[in-house]
Amino acid sequence: MSTRQGRIWVGIDAGKGHHWAVALDADGETLFSTKVINDEAQILALIETARERADEIRWAVDISGRATTLLLALLVAQGQSVVYVPGRTVNRMTGAYKGEGKTDAKDARVIADQARMRPKGFAALDTPPELVTSLRVLTNYRTDLIADRVRLINRLRDLLVGICPALERAFDYSAAKGPVAMLTEYQTPAALRRIGVKRLTTWLERRKVHRAADVAAKAVGAAQSQQIALPGEKRSAKLVCDLAHQLLALDERIKDNDREIRETFRTDDRAEIIESMPGMGPILSAEFVAIVGDLSGYRDAGSLASHAGLAPVARDSGRRTGNYHRPKRYNRRLRRVFYLAAQSAMMRPGPSRNYYLKKRGEGLLHTQALLSLARRRIDVLWAMLRDGRLFTSAPPVTHAA
Repeated sequence: MSTRQGRIWVGIDAGKGHHWAVALDADGETLFSTKVINDEAQILALIETARERADEIRWAVDISGRATTLLLALLVAQGQSVVYVPGRTVNRMTGAYKGEGKTDAKDARVIADQARMRPKGFAALDTPPELVTSLRVLTNYRTDLIADRVRLINRLRDLLVGICPALERAFDYSAAKGPVAMLTEYQTPAALRRIGVKRLTTWLERRKVHRAADVAAKAVGAAQSQQIALPGEKRSAKLVCDLAHQLLALDERIKDNDREIRETFRTDDRAEIIESMPGMGPILSAEFVAIVGDLSGYRDAGSLASHAGLAPVARDSGRRTGNYHRPKRYNRRLRRVFYLAAQSAMMRPGPSRNYYLKKRGEGLLHTQALLSLARRRIDVLWAMLRDGRLFTSAPPVTHAA
């Protein structure tokens, strides 16, 4: 019969269909190694097995996402503490362990051993609030929809080049609905020449296309510049028609998704404060909340900036000191949120534009000045959330004691 331990570490190599769990004692000896189906009953059985082996259990996982949603929810519900060991750490440390092979069991052992040897080196995990989880689902879905939209537009433009290059050049199909609506019915130069500007304008106006006359004039003008029918035109035209219908339907889905994101985000108590900051519209604000949650995982504005990759890290060696470079490990989506917000704010008169122009005057490139502005705005946003006050271009008033 095995001896009951005071404390053990359980590393879990997580996956969609199943996980692999390895438990280690204080000396790094393996207590058990087992495959666990991603199922409530089997995960609860794993927790019970671990409880039978020790008074205190430290759990560690290498994935913090959908694959571990059920696992983390059950661990938290059972009062267990869980830390996140990044996959990058696991991959780098695997070479320090015996054997060249890579298996789920070995990865799980590395995860457990790293958590054992570095008790304060990894971030604790918890199940996020319902609002944060909902925003993560909605914003992730929006990212997928936008990627689908880009793919459809690229495919549509590629097909149009094979029908009429002038018509492909005539419009920015990613920014205007009117030309896409036109392509649901008229895709070839011959069809556009037959209908003419006047009738095409009427057709577009019935479909509530903005500036229908301009769209019709540009389309027919492009068609008149090409009299020859290119090989494969009929088949390409049918595909363009289908892609145009898909694109219009996708735009409606994105619009509905954006509305749901706005409505969900604005139920957050901090929504008004975050949105009051120039450049932080409801979509970027929702992404910010989806990533950072309640900010409890950050000590200060500097740690938030570090997570966004906006705080330089030192690279000193020997006599070389004060050498800083951009970090390699950071959240790309969070960096994008702050970058886009700074870019939007910089375009309007105000303190953000003034700061940007100041940095350009100091010799920084456009991107460098924007990143510097984004870093500064993190300090401002942190102070706004800490003090519970809306953004104002005037500095806060301090009262003497």
